[in-house]
Amino acid sequence: MRSDAIKKGMERAPHRSLLKAMGYTNEEIRRPLIGIAHAHNEIIPGHVHLDKILDAVKTGVRIAGGTPIAFGTIGVCDGIAMNHKGMKYSLASREIIADSVEIMAMAHPFDALVLIPNCDKVTPGMLMAMLRVNIPAVMVSGGPMLTGRFQGRDVHLVSVFEGVGKVRAGSMTEEELSELEDQACPSCGSCAGMFTANSMNCLTEALGLGLPGNGTIPAVASARIRLAKEAGMAVMNLLAKDIRPRDIATRQAFENAMAVDMALGCSTNTVLHVPAIAGEAGVDLPLATFNEVSVRVPHVCSLIPGGPHSLQQLDEAGGIQAVMSELCNTEAGLHLDVMTATGQTLGENLSKIKVRDREIIKPVSAPYHKVGGIAVLYGNLAPDGAVVKQSAVSDEMMVHSGPARVYNSEEEAQTAIMGGQIKPGDVVVIRYCGPKGGPGMPEMLSPTSAIIGMGLGKSVALITDGRFSGGTQGACIGHVSPEAAVGGPIALVEEGDRIVVNIREHALSLDVPKEVLAERRKHWLAPAPKITTGYAARYAKMVTSGSTGAVLS
Repeated sequence: MRSDAIKKGMERAPHRSLLKAMGYTNEEIRRPLIGIAHAHNEIIPGHVHLDKILDAVKTGVRIAGGTPIAFGTIGVCDGIAMNHKGMKYSLASREIIADSVEIMAMAHPFDALVLIPNCDKVTPGMLMAMLRVNIPAVMVSGGPMLTGRFQGRDVHLVSVFEGVGKVRAGSMTEEELSELEDQACPSCGSCAGMFTANSMNCLTEALGLGLPGNGTIPAVASARIRLAKEAGMAVMNLLAKDIRPRDIATRQAFENAMAVDMALGCSTNTVLHVPAIAGEAGVDLPLATFNEVSVRVPHVCSLIPGGPHSLQQLDEAGGIQAVMSELCNTEAGLHLDVMTATGQTLGENLSKIKVRDREIIKPVSAPYHKVGGIAVLYGNLAPDGAVVKQSAVSDEMMVHSGPARVYNSEEEAQTAIMGGQIKPGDVVVIRYCGPKGGPGMPEMLSPTSAIIGMGLGKSVALITDGRFSGGTQGACIGHVSPEAAVGGPIALVEEGDRIVVNIREHALSLDVPKEVLAERRKHWLAPAPKITTGYAARYAKMVTSGSTGAVLS
């Protein structure tokens, strides 16, 4: 066993002595040592209950004959970090999380790993580490939050963000907003809806690195505790069979996960995380791959925020396994011979799966949209690509052109939107917010929610080299690459320039002559770094383009 390096033989007596200092018995030391990386803390609603998940995983490991050894990682709540300096640290935390799990697993040679994340950057960070270390491992998330109820309708965190815009527009009172604030987030768990956290937890299941149910069983359900126990037992099975993460996360498995991404209408942040995770597995996923998959995979689930259905309803309809079963009916189908964390192939997992509710999971022959949820746009404004969740865009905004309203920070744009300066037809441009320029590619949930809340969602587009929350809806195009901070074309846009968005044709262009742009470039100056000390400053120097997953060079 890998752990023999710290426990076997006379020379390892000092190591065993240190283990015994923590109360481990000879029998516990003799068994396989299973590292459990968890992100429990008391600042993230999706993580506050992970101590309960951890206890259940430990139980499962012990049932199957292993010794569980827990250690913690950091995490950022994107909602709490939103719209202030804290958001510059969110994406950057992904690399710290991956590195910290790698450090713990290499310094202490565990025989296998169970990883317990839940929220936005923690799940991809742990997946990156899992594939980097490549010892038998399984992931079990904390599960989604329940939706709240307000004035007879389902609500969630983004409802509150949008409520701020509604108060400004006069369609909601401050008293109603206060009541909504109390009702929108009724339980622990990752924020209700197909936002980034739930997107990544669903894709973990689709990729085969999480057990069936990982993406959709509610955080407060007893089934989530049972799943955690099963994950603890499953990792022992993977260890016995020597099935490792890279045996599971093959090119074919990533293609399956991307198909599920398109079918669900997942967060645009998956376009950052999936290539970064694939890179750790030695799988190359160019940005254009997302369009290739989107063209052949229909959008069969209409989930919050772009649609009416919740993660709980998706779970009741059969969850991700039922979605994958339905996707087997597409012309390209899925790769059914890939291995999964159950120790069985995907085909074996799906053999008895059926869709339980056709209102929640549509047939591929009658989908919500014939193409998948995400589109990558190209053009002279985004030579290396830009990303939009097309399943959350109204028909009116699939093709749009209008004058640019240019802002060099999210704060400037938010002030303009809330001040009523944005008019129907405008194209809001928020730049110098990319991986380097942000730094950390901050999310734009506040301005996008304000646009929706103020009734401009069907008449205003927003374009940024930053990124969007999975809770964003509307014609919001992010990840514009190259970013402004390195002289990308978005840096050359001026107030009033006409921008043309054609999502159906995967096009994003600036209607300005080449010679004019060339003249503007002569006068462009690279901006000074916004943060000059600490981790964010180091990150800005090392991070690569959003078009390649914003990984570190």
